[in-house]
Amino acid sequence: MDTSDDGATRPAAFPWAPILQAVGAVVLFSLSDAMAKVLRVSLPAAEVAWLRYMTFAAFAAVLAARHGIPALRSRRPGLQVLRGVTLVGSAAFFIAGLGRLPLAEAAAISFISPAFITALSIPFLGEVVGIRRWAAVLMGLLGVLIVIRPGSGALQAAALFPLASAACWAVTIIVTRRMGTLDRSETTLLWSAWTGLLLLTALVPFGFVVPSTAQVALGIGIGLAASTGQYVLILAYRRAAASLLAPFSYVQLLSSTLLGALVFGAIPDGMTLLGAAVIIASGLYTVHRERVRARARRG
Repeated sequence: MDTSDDGATRPAAFPWAPILQAVGAVVLFSLSDAMAKVLRVSLPAAEVAWLRYMTFAAFAAVLAARHGIPALRSRRPGLQVLRGVTLVGSAAFFIAGLGRLPLAEAAAISFISPAFITALSIPFLGEVVGIRRWAAVLMGLLGVLIVIRPGSGALQAAALFPLASAACWAVTIIVTRRMGTLDRSETTLLWSAWTGLLLLTALVPFGFVVPSTAQVALGIGIGLAASTGQYVLILAYRRAAASLLAPFSYVQLLSSTLLGALVFGAIPDGMTLLGAAVIIASGLYTVHRERVRARARRG
């Protein structure tokens, strides 16, 4: 509640700005994924990810430069490197999946990550997970099975890539929580970007294809869209609670579906839409339970 000059109270303004930032960020992620899928037709996944990380590393360096040498130093360098490895793994696995899956299906499967985060939070963060949160996890897995449809061999094998991407992203989140606020956000961004770039630079020579000027430009576009999305998302989460913004991440499923239809002519079938709806319901319930737990801790 806000207090006016005459002492009267009025409801706090609804946080439209951070919500729009969060929505804009996930739309940029979908745009980055669509461009990556175009490149995957002619370039290996590691090379597409490398082109993306070239821009990401430059973006992170510019942000860190504002703080000078302190931004280069980390109090938990081991965790920072681990975060960088799992973050680049998430990107590379997802891009690999885009070579064999429609954009909407890949995006839907990758949204199983909240279930992985819940499971990993028990051994690594010491969290207690109740029966209702486990039910949400199982519901999310059911949604993934509906999308994958075991028995359709090609889709089932290709689905391993976004599943691996989601698992890597879950580890990234767990590591980020373990680090807490020990390092600046710019420091974390810098370490993650350059760890990923160095790793991809070591992998790129295997199966390297000389990209054309247009492909390099598209790779830069991928990096700009993804990096700008990350930065805008950070700004959004600084201005509004995570429990408020998290549900809006599912707009990415809508934007990915629309881009998949417009750019690639891929229209999701009924089972894919049903599976995506189940995954979304699972994620929203997990967010709700996190909000309830946070309210209980404050009380």
